[in-house]
Amino acid sequence: MFRIGYRTIKTAAGTAIAIMLAGMLQLENFASAGIIAILCIQNTKRKSVRASWSRVAACVLSMGFSFVFFEGIAFHPAVIGLLLLLFIPTAVMLKIKEGIVTSSVIILHLFDSGNITLNLIGNELMLIFIGVGIALLMNLYMPSVESKLSTYQEKLEQQFRLIFIQMAAYLRNQDTDWDGKEIAETADLIKKAKTLAFQDVENHFLRNESIYYLYFNMREKQFELIERMLPLIASLSKGVEQREFVAEFVEDLSRHIHPGNTAVLYLKKLYDMKLEFEQMPLPDSREEFETRANLFQFIREMEEYLQIKQSFRGIPKKSKDRLTENA
Repeated sequence: MFRIGYRTIKTAAGTAIAIMLAGMLQLENFASAGIIAILCIQNTKRKSVRASWSRVAACVLSMGFSFVFFEGIAFHPAVIGLLLLLFIPTAVMLKIKEGIVTSSVIILHLFDSGNITLNLIGNELMLIFIGVGIALLMNLYMPSVESKLSTYQEKLEQQFRLIFIQMAAYLRNQDTDWDGKEIAETADLIKKAKTLAFQDVENHFLRNESIYYLYFNMREKQFELIERMLPLIASLSKGVEQREFVAEFVEDLSRHIHPGNTAVLYLKKLYDMKLEFEQMPLPDSREEFETRANLFQFIREMEEYLQIKQSFRGIPKKSKDRLTENA
């Protein structure tokens, strides 16, 4: 079954309204108002405003080009090619290239008229303003994505738990059959969550950042550290007694990826574990030396993991029920 999204509904409704309004005003080429509306309805409010501005500016510019070329040279197909040859680079240079397609429609209207008059310019401007205006009105409503972001947050925390549980299981039983699928799933989840969080920012004119986007960015940095920890964990020999200490720490951490700031607590535990490792007898062999080096590298990576969470600025009070600080 195919799914009809909000943008599709708004595009269909906006196009129909724009055409009807232009028709009621008895504008020539009134159906073109619908084309402009289609092109201006975007995924986010900010994109819609940027697209609308580009199209209005490009259309006005195209009218000036059309008057100079058609009235100054001739109403001939070859002149259209010459006009576009200069108009398109100009639009790109002025950073209004999104309006090139819409402007082409206006150019063809003016060419087809055979005589550019003030009434014709007024007619084209009305088509533009109706199409752009209706599109902006349609884009005033954007469905909230906070519930989806909250779901992504919960799924991501669950993935982190599973990864840490598997790390602890490997340290206790090196023969674990973990296939590592959570790593690829987590990377994909973070990518989708950040995209949606950025879209949420684009739907607010007075907000330049999203607490969810900052949260997922923080988790992405932590995930990069987790990926660096995995080979360190895998390098620890089965007979190394420190494996159990690390396993207990990681397992305990997996149980506390939940609402509540536990980063400070685990930084203290990590520090205590580091002191305990330092007090152990010096390694007697190359293998033990490499293992001890990997242990301390793991501690450094885990320390950075926790510090990233500790530096997360927190969540506004109104969002605490949906998203709060986690380990």
